[in-house]
Amino acid sequence: MVISGMGVVSGCGNNVHETLDNFSTGCRKGGPPSLFKTDLPYPVFEVPGFQAGDGTVMRTFELAVAAANEAIRESGLENTLLAHRVGVCLGTTVASQLNDVDFYRAYRNTGSAPMHSVDRYLNGNLAGAIQQKFHLSGPACTVVNACSSGTDAIGVGISWLRADMCDIVICGGADELNRVPLCGFGSLGIVSDSLCKPFDKDRSGLNLGEGAGILIIEKENVLRKRGREKEFCISGYGLAADAYHLTAPRPDGSGLEAALTHAMNEAGISPGQVAFINAHGTATRDNDKVEGDVLARVFGSKVQFLSTKGYTGHTLGAAGGLEAVFTVLGLREGWIPQSIGFENEDDEIGIAPVREKTIINGNYAVSTSLAFGGNNSAIVIEKE
Repeated sequence: MVISGMGVVSGCGNNVHETLDNFSTGCRKGGPPSLFKTDLPYPVFEVPGFQAGDGTVMRTFELAVAAANEAIRESGLENTLLAHRVGVCLGTTVASQLNDVDFYRAYRNTGSAPMHSVDRYLNGNLAGAIQQKFHLSGPACTVVNACSSGTDAIGVGISWLRADMCDIVICGGADELNRVPLCGFGSLGIVSDSLCKPFDKDRSGLNLGEGAGILIIEKENVLRKRGREKEFCISGYGLAADAYHLTAPRPDGSGLEAALTHAMNEAGISPGQVAFINAHGTATRDNDKVEGDVLARVFGSKVQFLSTKGYTGHTLGAAGGLEAVFTVLGLREGWIPQSIGFENEDDEIGIAPVREKTIINGNYAVSTSLAFGGNNSAIVIEKE
């Protein structure tokens, strides 16, 4: 399906332009959280200078709106969006939870609590809220599939277009920073107390981040009727489950390999045609070991790949959406940034991400997502 617009907001920048600038200079802006109080010594990646509203809607929704507005502008649909059947499919994790510690504390201590946070949550179905915001007439679905949610939302959007359920889909993912998941990941012992180092020998865990990554995808005939030319498309999507463990990936990586194989088969390409891979790369011991092994096995030891989580942190349900946009940008710009944080190759992995800004050649790139619950997703982006 054709990609006609994209928008991003993350700890790496408030839009595509800022993101590319920080990618190019190797700038990353992780630091102590300011959105909530905590004694935990974990750096996070907040969206710089992002102005939240009055608290009547979730921050996740506001991040999604910011990225969607940029994507809609790029697609040229600002004034004609309502002339089409437009669906919304967005992934999230944090926005699917009632993340209000003060509400729970008050209720536990007194037996009652103000209900405004509950109202905000009940009105905060991410896809439904975006649908209402833009007055859209197509289907709406919020995907909550852990850290593959954003990628899987894109996959659902593709299926809608193929089934003629709509003409255009706003898809991707969004998530906000919150103390609840920070404590949760901390309790699992997989959060680093320094800036993360994806695939590095000395990696010690992930950093959490927030943001939104949105793609506008549409049928090619709809795009051409609008007088626009096809430049990029999603030519393959694959999804496979490990059925192994609630949080750990299957050690042999067979689920991820199956997802990659399906996506490339759907795109009609071989591994040798892939110019680069935007890997999930969380900087946790198990994820990077398993993912690195699979990439080496499928694509060979010379494959060019990176993790962008060194710039954004792990944005959970937003990660697949953000990284899909970053993958398109790599093909469009003809380069990918250094896999920041990486210094020392891990002999147990036997494969290393790019160490510097790297020129890439080719028409295909892959973005991968691995998630709790054994979910593995991959998409193939094609440049015309």
